[in-house]
Amino acid sequence: MEIAPHALKRRKLNNSGGNDDLEHGQEDSDADPSASVENISTNKGGQNDAPKYTKAFEMNAGESYSSNMFKLQMDELLMEVKPNYEKRIKKAENALRKLKDIIERIPQRDALSPLEAERQLREISMVQIPFPEPRPQSDVKYTLSYEKPANVNIIGSYALKTAIMRASPLVIDMAVTMPSNIFQDKDYLNYRYFHKRAYYLACITAGIQETRECGFALSFDYQNGNPLQPVLLISPNQDDGADDLSRSETQIRILLAGETNLFPMVKTLPEKNCVRLKDSAPGKSISHGSPTPMYNSTLRAECCVAAYLKLLHEASVKAQGFKDACILGTVWLQQRGLGTAISEGGFGHFELASMIAILTQGGGFENRPLLSLGYSSYQIFKAFLQFLAGKDLSREPFVTDSDVLHFPQSSTPMFFDGTRALNILFKMSPWSYQTLRYESLMSLKVLGDSAPDQFRHLFISNLNNPVQRFDSLIRLSIPHSWKSALQAPDFIDRPTEFCTKLHQVLSTGLGDRARLIDLRTEAKSSWATTDLPGPAKSNPVIVVGALVKPEHVGRAVDHGPAAQDKIAATAFRKFWGEKAELRRFKDGSILESLVWSDKDSDKSVLQQIVIYVVQRHIGGDAADSLEFLANDLDRMVLSKHCNPNISLNAFQPLLSAYEGLEKRMREIEGLPLQVRQISAADADLRYASVLPQGTSISNHVRRPMNVVLQFEGSARWPDDIAAIQRTKAAFLLNIGELLDESIVGSTSRLGLEAETENMLNSSFLDVIYSDTAAFRLRIHHDRELTLLERQLKDNRLDRLSREQVALAISAYKRNFIHAPLHTQALRTLCTRFPLLSPTIRLMKKWRDSHLLSSHISDELIELLTIRTFVHPYPWRVPGSVRTGFLRTLTFIAKWDWRLEPFIVDMSGEMTSADISAINLQFEAWRKIDPAMNRMVMFTASNLDPHGITWTEQGPSKVVATRFTSLTRVACNLVKEQGLDFDVKALFATSFADYDFVIHLNNKIITGEGRKEKQHSRFKNLQVQSSNDLALVGYDPLESLLEELKSLYGSSIVFFHNASTQADPVIAGLWSPQTTPRIWRVHLAYSTMPVPGRVEDMEGESQASINKAAILGEISRLGGDMILRIEKKGFRG
Repeated sequence: MEIAPHALKRRKLNNSGGNDDLEHGQEDSDADPSASVENISTNKGGQNDAPKYTKAFEMNAGESYSSNMFKLQMDELLMEVKPNYEKRIKKAENALRKLKDIIERIPQRDALSPLEAERQLREISMVQIPFPEPRPQSDVKYTLSYEKPANVNIIGSYALKTAIMRASPLVIDMAVTMPSNIFQDKDYLNYRYFHKRAYYLACITAGIQETRECGFALSFDYQNGNPLQPVLLISPNQDDGADDLSRSETQIRILLAGETNLFPMVKTLPEKNCVRLKDSAPGKSISHGSPTPMYNSTLRAECCVAAYLKLLHEASVKAQGFKDACILGTVWLQQRGLGTAISEGGFGHFELASMIAILTQGGGFENRPLLSLGYSSYQIFKAFLQFLAGKDLSREPFVTDSDVLHFPQSSTPMFFDGTRALNILFKMSPWSYQTLRYESLMSLKVLGDSAPDQFRHLFISNLNNPVQRFDSLIRLSIPHSWKSALQAPDFIDRPTEFCTKLHQVLSTGLGDRARLIDLRTEAKSSWATTDLPGPAKSNPVIVVGALVKPEHVGRAVDHGPAAQDKIAATAFRKFWGEKAELRRFKDGSILESLVWSDKDSDKSVLQQIVIYVVQRHIGGDAADSLEFLANDLDRMVLSKHCNPNISLNAFQPLLSAYEGLEKRMREIEGLPLQVRQISAADADLRYASVLPQGTSISNHVRRPMNVVLQFEGSARWPDDIAAIQRTKAAFLLNIGELLDESIVGSTSRLGLEAETENMLNSSFLDVIYSDTAAFRLRIHHDRELTLLERQLKDNRLDRLSREQVALAISAYKRNFIHAPLHTQALRTLCTRFPLLSPTIRLMKKWRDSHLLSSHISDELIELLTIRTFVHPYPWRVPGSVRTGFLRTLTFIAKWDWRLEPFIVDMSGEMTSADISAINLQFEAWRKIDPAMNRMVMFTASNLDPHGITWTEQGPSKVVATRFTSLTRVACNLVKEQGLDFDVKALFATSFADYDFVIHLNNKIITGEGRKEKQHSRFKNLQVQSSNDLALVGYDPLESLLEELKSLYGSSIVFFHNASTQADPVIAGLWSPQTTPRIWRVHLAYSTMPVPGRVEDMEGESQASINKAAILGEISRLGGDMILRIEKKGFRG
């Protein structure tokens, strides 16, 4: 859990830009608020609301800000995202006034047939009419004409002052209302309105283009990606970059609208058919076909401009928090990749503002307002999220101010505004609506959580990166061979129909494995006014993103309906075909079932299901085009050393051996004291080592696993620390003898450590099993801590002795208290979150790849990764190793460890008082050590509220800065490359920043060279060598590194990758303290006279570090372990 800084900081929105496409072109601050609006019904009741829902809803929505800090952050955000309207309007108003004058002076055009009108505009004005498909036929009876518009107004979020700043230019919408006399009563049928609309837009384009004072660049685009609604996009002319439009950093879109009473509302209801298919008989047509809700809603939206202008204007006047709530909602949608364009989900500023305005007027029980006019902007925003999350509008339509209507059966969500006869959500697809509800639910969970940084999760974090957002990413193309099966005449393009079919198939096939399935298509682009609309791609690309449930996604056997349920069983077999089979299970039930391969196949269960259902229900060509993107990150990176399918079972032999040791220790007889507790304290025993020992992929020398042994209390222990260490050694020696007698095939040996330190633990016992594992036992005696703390309080101690005692206390707590607790907690979490273990291992692999093994501890990496799972907001718990890995990197990249402590609650029981105490600890450390010489990263948890256990010995400030920089580079790489990011590039490190690099002999490091020599001699010696006790726990790389640090640690900072790397290296940086200085006796490093320098004014000689000599010493010290040393920056 990340803790926000105490001081209010300026925040920058993390977004990917995009146009301000927030509207239908249906908002106008200049419109007359008193304009009459035709109603289709006088019934004011909402048909789907219940008192119980409304009361609970209003009670929850009435909550105020979660904290004062949250309100301050929100106020600052509103100030930052609001454009400077006065400045921009002043610069753009000349261009807007010029355009309005040009449009009103365009001459009238006589009525012409569609073909003649198209030919005339093309030949005279060089403008192509952007007719939607199907284009008008040559035998149509209607004509096209142009007359002066009824009105021209500036509309949209810009005029309403609810626009937000974006990376792209701000878009100003200018609505041109077409006069009703150019239309006929039946023009709502068969695309006639849209054909006349396209001609009207082309005439405006020609009129602007032919005007001499026109200094704009013109192009056609689709309004919200809807091919029925082409618009004119006006941008600054590149040849004249000093005009008013370019200086205001804006673009202008000319939208068209119909008058409110142009067509009767009852004719364009969702249940009506407005596209009449021709019958097979000549001259006949179908008068009552299937409903055309998409076509009808688009037409009705064109005629509702004035009505919605009045609605939004009234809401902004009556509800003080309305505008700011719209701004907050727009920011929230933008950060989640949602917008009013069809390609962005079909829910943006217009939909949000209109729904909020309607809910402030009614929609509740007995048509009472569901949102109070007295709500603040935050309360309106939160209440609206509750509305979205609490009602499934795809199953239960929400209707206001209308009689009960019969809506066509559809998976499209329904928020029907009866007053204006429009389903506001008509552009949304089933998957985009489920995504909207999912994000609403997650945001409410963020607001309900006690995390202090709710604001960042809601409005600052960019959640629109699919690589981090979705657990599974799939890309496929619509094949040429795929044929539309749609019989309805409604306007649905081929990609939309394909996506609908694909979503149905994947939802059924994946079942409870998938929590959410989202589909995205490519956005339609603008085109020149001299060209026809660009033809749709023959095989457009579809990207599928899925959030999976980790507990179900790998399931190998699916249980279907019982054999007795004939209807369900028939439907099951129809969908699954030959894959379905009837099976009898252990409980006696006979069920339809599916069996997937989870071991032998190189594809995951999810991949097998997707390939099968796509091939069966869509076609082989579509299945052949399937690409599973970034799904094999762990396999691609760890292919040489680690099988990505390794689960917690890979650690089971080690845990079984540990449990056997624990049982044997408790049963052993002959010890002076009884064993109180045996605790694991090793990465292998908490599912967190990169290479589980004992697996076929682990070819390095066995490393003993740390175990802490504690005996019952006794007054017979000595009261001196040095004597306690000797007593421990005697205990361990006795234990080793008893274990050798009681365990067949095991060998024990006593070892010494920290021999020169009297206050540190100095002995351990290695218990080695010949076939499985090795354990390193250390004795924990709690009397040691009391004696050390007593010494620390002794005022007679000098400074050096006091520091040694403090370090001894820190080592004692780390090894005997925190390490066992950390291991136990992580073991529990790994069983709770199956993907936590592989994510931790991958994070450690990344750390090792960038030579940070000796600076960033295993426990620190584990804590950082744990946070991604126990505090996943604003996401859910990762459902793949990739999402867990990338989200952890993202958090590290954004964590400002200089100003913020790191806090993770592994138990979920921390209180606000606990967090406040940790914050006080952090502030105290920063006051005591402002230069961060002793403690850099403060990492606290419920087990370690002091926050320094795993970072007191490192990383240093330099290393921590590099650690953060590497994560930022990795995140930028993923962001820039998108779906096709290079996984291997994340793990490739550069040696350019180091002064020298020592390349080591991997065969000697791993012991392969020794094995090859022994294999060529005698087999009995080879077997004997494999059980050589002297080699257990021996790591040549670590030994060499420790020796180098002890000799040159004051003058060189060493970096290395773990011995599990294929190409082990040690890199070094010369310390800044080795710069040339006055020569003195007993300098800490080898020196040489500075070339070209004479004695200074006082006669002192200048000396510098002898880099060549030191590297030569290192080469001789490493011997055959060192292959070569690459140097830079000096001669040697």
